[in-house]
Amino acid sequence: MAQLQAIYSPPSSNFVIHGTKRYESLQIRDKLCCLGSFSSNKELGARSSGLHGNAVVHQKGTLIQASAGRVIQAILTGEKETDASASPKGRGLRGKLNKVVLAYSGGLDTSVIVPWLRENYGCDVVCFTADVGQGIKELEGLEAKAKASGACQLVVKDLKEDFVRDYIFPCLRAGAIYERKYLLGTSMARPVIAKAMVDCAKEVGADAVSHGCTGKGNDQVRFELTFFALNPELNVVAPWREWEIQGREDAIEYAKKHNVPVPVTKKSIYSRDRNLWHLSHEGDILEDPANEPMKDMYMMTVDPEDAPDKPEYLEIGIVSGLPVSVNGKELSPASLLAELNEIGGRHGIGRIDMVENRLVGMKSRGVYETPGGTILFAAAQELESLTLDRETMQVKDSLALKYAELVYAGRWFDPLRQSMDAFMEKITETTTGSVTLKLYKGSVTVTGRKSPYSLYREDISSFESGQIYDQADAAGFIRLYGLPMRVRAMLEKGI
Repeated sequence: MAQLQAIYSPPSSNFVIHGTKRYESLQIRDKLCCLGSFSSNKELGARSSGLHGNAVVHQKGTLIQASAGRVIQAILTGEKETDASASPKGRGLRGKLNKVVLAYSGGLDTSVIVPWLRENYGCDVVCFTADVGQGIKELEGLEAKAKASGACQLVVKDLKEDFVRDYIFPCLRAGAIYERKYLLGTSMARPVIAKAMVDCAKEVGADAVSHGCTGKGNDQVRFELTFFALNPELNVVAPWREWEIQGREDAIEYAKKHNVPVPVTKKSIYSRDRNLWHLSHEGDILEDPANEPMKDMYMMTVDPEDAPDKPEYLEIGIVSGLPVSVNGKELSPASLLAELNEIGGRHGIGRIDMVENRLVGMKSRGVYETPGGTILFAAAQELESLTLDRETMQVKDSLALKYAELVYAGRWFDPLRQSMDAFMEKITETTTGSVTLKLYKGSVTVTGRKSPYSLYREDISSFESGQIYDQADAAGFIRLYGLPMRVRAMLEKGI
């Protein structure tokens, strides 16, 4: 059995660490939980790490659980490391790296990248998986897959709260929408993942990071700009820009050649990206913009035609531009979004079909499901109609376009976006109140809004004359406001 020592330590963020070798002591802060099955007759092990939080030490060994605020040190003894996880020796075919942190999903591409990195760079590979709300099914079995591919360690971090609080909500507050429709679901997720990879690289002593993004997409830019901004000394390896593998069949052949089990998952006809904010669909029949999406393609939302015949009313509470409650119930950022996804999904809310301009120059067609996000954008924008004056709203809206472009282009850590975010935070200090919405068969309708900082005054807006606004004053205003138009007309008529 593993030897365990427990000491107290302050809690921090959430991590899951998987390992297959004999490692030094591991400090894991907060409570531990299990993603897979464990037996009771083997021991736990993981590489020493300062990545703290709600964690899982996951190996075919004993599960050890600790309450919040407690550190557990687990020492693995007596287990042989497998050939797959043995450290490569010497220089690879393309050079030499010590250790690489790979953005890992467990799919075919990233499973093949592990042995490819070992073969071409003679390095250890640490697989890193971020939980940004893609669903528990995508996290199942990752340890076995990483081990079979040759990884020396698997690190899984729960980033859901960080993702919503520090990335989604600032974009919501800014009103950032790319090209009139896209609510930036994938764009916001990449920098939070890439930042965690940089942190992981520091903790495990890696000198490089790697991703499985293709050379045609936006994600390669988003990952690498984050790497550059946070640690310019890290080497970046992008296999899709280097290797000879051209497609799925090539990848399968490479996997067989290197004794890597091919993931036995049904290949979707669509390319999908899912997180807590949205689900995107690309490829197959969607590549022709003239084709209507298939009804069975959607996964987060019901068809509006099949949605309930009775509307549902929601009240969204907002403080300083950020949502805090649903129907009076205060929730954490991730919990709030998850609840709105469920509510909006059953009413068919948040379907978007668009042709967008990718950063790399080409156009692409994508279909997005963003039920909770669509509800939140409707609520936030409506509350601003009470709390922002005309000039402020116009400037905010103009900056929101640039803000969205920066996020889409992967420039989250650009000083310009950070400075704009400071403006957005300041300008929405009084955007506090609540908005009532009606959800019905794919539509979101605002039915009420209120704020203690409302600039709307019924005594001024009323058609009845009041002391503050004298309707007779309008005549002089119109004469002065229309003076340029009047002078031009006089010139044209020779007056």
